[in-house]
Amino acid sequence: MTDDAVQERGERAFDLFHRGKAFLDQRHPGQAALLLEQALTLEPDKNSIREALARAYYALGRYASAAEAFEEIVRRAPTNDYAHFGLARSLLALGEVEAARPAARLAVAMTPANADYRLALWRCVPAS
Repeated sequence: MTDDAVQERGERAFDLFHRGKAFLDQRHPGQAALLLEQALTLEPDKNSIREALARAYYALGRYASAAEAFEEIVRRAPTNDYAHFGLARSLLALGEVEAARPAARLAVAMTPANADYRLALWRCVPAS
């Protein structure tokens, strides 16, 4: 692939990513997911695209797809606190409380002041 083709591919992915994020911000996750899936096909190593896509999947109620995407981000970037949080929330939505607990703990450990992270962890605590 020529340098021009690589640059064009990157520009196309960038455009799709920003259009997808705009749809996500406007609460249109279906449209967002379509564009973000295309962007990820063009740039499969971009965690920013994968994270936006995971958020779109979560908003669509596609919790297994969201969990898979967040898990891939965690694998690629283990210090990404938001990915741990997203993984925990997705697993909680699937009813997988035990599996969600380690991700929620890590998110809180990385960013203890984040109330959303602490709430996710609280939801992982078994009732006594």
